Amino acid sequence: MSQQTPAKQTVRVWDLPVRVFHWVLVLLVVSQIVTVSIGGNAMEYHVLGGYAILALVVFRILWGLLGTPTARFSNFVRGPVAVLRYARSLASAQPEKVIGHNPLGGWSVVAMLVSLLVQAVSGLFADDEIMTTGPLWKYVSEDTASMFNVIHETNALVLLTLICIHLAAILFYLLRKKENLIKPMFTGSKQLSDSNGESLRPFQGTLRALVVLAICAVATWVVVSL
Repeated sequence: MSQQTPAKQTVRVWDLPVRVFHWVLVLLVVSQIVTVSIGGNAMEYHVLGGYAILALVVFRILWGLLGTPTARFSNFVRGPVAVLRYARSLASAQPEKVIGHNPLGGWSVVAMLVSLLVQAVSGLFADDEIMTTGPLWKYVSEDTASMFNVIHETNALVLLTLICIHLAAILFYLLRKKENLIKPMFTGSKQLSDSNGESLRPFQGTLRALVVLAICAVATWVVVSL
């Protein structure tokens, strides 16, 4: 007698703040690449985009502590044993199932946030010695400003590498594991079987997220206006 395939159920995994953060950040990163490639007057928009990214990244870090269950770092940042176990499971026909970020993806999120934070903060103090300076460059020495510029340029390559790895992982899951990771970032929902997690409510945490985001935006404005 054949074994029945467990019925799948729709589970809302990603809250609205996480999804909006993700896609706005994508647009901003693309904008940063375009503006720095154009140079000239476009660098004014590059600087403004850096401020927006700083506010968003700080928001996501705080949301990783205060947000809904799947948004919290405690939900997806795992130790080396869990990461290795999950990595081994990828070679099997049935990889280990997780509701939110998997252990490998969790560390990818952390690496991306750290790199974005380094990029945004270094830009505040950088001086490219051509026409663009960060708003806080005047508070550091010329050598220190140059050092931040080197960090900014070097970390840009690190960030691009992380983005390429992220895109390659999405393609791997889509083509090899037949799992679409993009659609849930639009809809917020996944089709899961034998899910042990509770589905999020439609707008769960949204008001709290707006308050946190407003605080981050104001704090960023205050810093860059010093």
